[in-house]
Amino acid sequence: MSLNFFVSDLHGKTDRYEKLFQKILEERPDAVFLGGDLLPSGIKSFTHSDDTDFVQSTLVNGFNNLKEKLKNDFPRIFIILGNDDGRSEEQALIEAESKGILEYIHNRKVNFGEYTVYGYSYVPPTPFLLKDWERYDVSRYVDPGCVPPEDGYHTVGFDPGDILYNTIQKDIELLVEKDDLSRAIFLFHAPPYKTYLDRAALDDMIIDHVPLDVHVGSTAIKRFIEEKQPLLTLHGHIHESARLTGRWNDILNKTFLFSAAHDGRELALIRFNPDKLIDATRELI
Repeated sequence: MSLNFFVSDLHGKTDRYEKLFQKILEERPDAVFLGGDLLPSGIKSFTHSDDTDFVQSTLVNGFNNLKEKLKNDFPRIFIILGNDDGRSEEQALIEAESKGILEYIHNRKVNFGEYTVYGYSYVPPTPFLLKDWERYDVSRYVDPGCVPPEDGYHTVGFDPGDILYNTIQKDIELLVEKDDLSRAIFLFHAPPYKTYLDRAALDDMIIDHVPLDVHVGSTAIKRFIEEKQPLLTLHGHIHESARLTGRWNDILNKTFLFSAAHDGRELALIRFNPDKLIDATRELI
């Protein structure tokens, strides 16, 4: 497993997908990790019919074409959705998984050679109105300017009790149980709070006389990493963070953290070997 790709926050940009597909053809990685916010952005994608078939026409068909070309060299495709992706598209990914095209791993764990890969899509409450993939973090607290998860728009039916009484912290505890995480790779959408990966462009902004926190990541995810020390965690969500901090990576104790979020037009492609994480690279294509 010498080469793996990680990308995130492609937001339905077909040129980014074309660049990714070409790199897969050229370099033939063992696996490709896609960390959410993959579809045309936000609620508007569910009111414009031209966008509703994006999952099938671009994402699923693109990987299926690669599978036909690469045959035994086709990589494993690990995928989650993000807060800007409608959950209404989840079923299309599940169907693609049944055909052996990709592995949809939200709230699941799968074996990957000597490693275990875990997936988790939810992020803490945001100011945005699409709420399919938002969850209270460690308590029912909402930052100033943000909208509670139960008050926004959902593309599928939901249980209000599930939103009100569950948290990211509880979800992760249930997902990992008592697993040995020393060789675990986590595919998150949200970054951990107060790290180089979650710096938002909120400087000097005030709402209701309260200065906004420039760190908007998940406290639950940070506490989990600090306590359990998985091998590697992969993140996206905060596009401008790498530009503002100058860092697309971080380390918490022994855990390596990478973010593929990017606020430019390019595809941010992270290459990594789980056995040599210190040598991981990020290329803007």
